[in-house]
Amino acid sequence: MSTTIDLNADLGETTAGNPVADDAAMLEMVSSANVATGFHAGDPHSIAGTLAAAARAGVVVGAHPAYNDPAAFGRRFVDYAPAELADEVLYQIGALDALARANGTQVRYVKPHGALYNTIVHHEAHARAVIDGIKAFSPDLPVMLLPGGVAVDIAERAGLRVVREAFADRGYNPDGTLVSRREPNAVMHDPEAVARRVLQVAATGSVTAVDGTEINVEAESVCVHGDSPGAVELTRSVVARLGDEGIEIRSFL
Repeated sequence: MSTTIDLNADLGETTAGNPVADDAAMLEMVSSANVATGFHAGDPHSIAGTLAAAARAGVVVGAHPAYNDPAAFGRRFVDYAPAELADEVLYQIGALDALARANGTQVRYVKPHGALYNTIVHHEAHARAVIDGIKAFSPDLPVMLLPGGVAVDIAERAGLRVVREAFADRGYNPDGTLVSRREPNAVMHDPEAVARRVLQVAATGSVTAVDGTEINVEAESVCVHGDSPGAVELTRSVVARLGDEGIEIRSFL
């Protein structure tokens, strides 16, 4: 059993005053925050507020770049030219870091969002573009990725630190990919089941797929989605169970 684990959440997604998550409550519980960059959600003012709150809470900030598709919340594939995608990833990281530094923190890692995250598991050109964009900003920024995808290999060959991630509240296919949000069993809602998933990652480095297959993930961080229904209660359940087992919530950095 691991004695520490990083909990991360996708935050900063409020747009025009319309929140999709309780950022303040989540920042009391997580150790890393994947903060939106405005391409799938978020606006500069609300993002700045989340960054300031993260700084006050001592939560590590990561950039959460996405395809430029707010209408679909960044959850559908966009057929970018790789050079254009690389520039947009760099742009998003740079803009977020500027806001972060003005609010007492800085970007410490990168985690792609939504369709971009899932696409680079298998799409080599887009994976390479994402890694190129990150490395152009800083070769020292870790990148948070789903284990087993082509982006992991590309990032490691480029000299970037890869932080492998598991999901507390998402269904897994037997091949280690995430169940599409268009399918049943994509999102878990039972607090006890979500807490057991996180304990499983801490104890064995594995998750259980929807068909019962055990998948080795060797994750350094576990994501709890801030925008899921009941996210705060789910995360409180996870935090409580980790505390019962003597596992400290601490950033991977």
